Amino acid sequence: MASEGQLEYESVLCVKPEVNVYRIPPRASNRAVRAADWKLDAPDWTGRMRVTARGKVAYVKLEDKVSGELFAQAPVEEYPGIAVETVSDSSRYFVLRIQDDNGRSAFIGIGFGDRGDSFDFNVALQDHFKWVKQEDELSKQAQAPDSAPKLDLGFKEGQTITLNIGQSKKRDRSRPQSSGGLGFLPPPPGGKLAPPPSSRVTNLNTQQPTAGGDDTGCLLDLDSSNSNSVAPFNPTSTANNDLWGDFDSVTQK
Repeated sequence: MASEGQLEYESVLCVKPEVNVYRIPPRASNRAVRAADWKLDAPDWTGRMRVTARGKVAYVKLEDKVSGELFAQAPVEEYPGIAVETVSDSSRYFVLRIQDDNGRSAFIGIGFGDRGDSFDFNVALQDHFKWVKQEDELSKQAQAPDSAPKLDLGFKEGQTITLNIGQSKKRDRSRPQSSGGLGFLPPPPGGKLAPPPSSRVTNLNTQQPTAGGDDTGCLLDLDSSNSNSVAPFNPTSTANNDLWGDFDSVTQK
């Protein structure tokens, strides 16, 4: 049966094409390590570095540039920690604890020629162990879901609540009032509308006298019968009387 570690796949976190390896002197005390104590101008080995992760453990692998053969590797279970340490006088150098298959370990120094490479190496390890921490918290919550305090939304003894339904305030909306009441236009001055000019011409064309004395007499009788009554002034009727008066003068001749 395969073990749990063999079932986990390996992911690549970071790859750097060139890294230098240095032998470092043994520590005389607990003081911080300084890269200036190393032989920086004469590295003991140069190759490629590949940072991988399998499960929660990260691995810093030093490999040959051409063949890819493994030179050394350092398993990292926490960062920062004893497996990878920074130096006190530079951000481009680190102390690495390497291990072989038999469990033997040794400390070596590694360094990058570019500060960007050292920054990427540092961030890759930080992001991995940040993810490990989040996974641990989620697993703890899944194993003990009832351990978290529950939110009590129930009413306490004697506690009441008041609801106001249908008592919203209505806003008074005033309608604009027009000065003309219902908005109709006022009547024209004078009280009456004058007839259009075309009506007068129509009356003249429709009322034409006919030849003969009988018709003239009838018209004269109408004038005499209406002479006693006072008729309102009408420009149209006056014009008609004048016209019939001319016909009367013609018939008397």
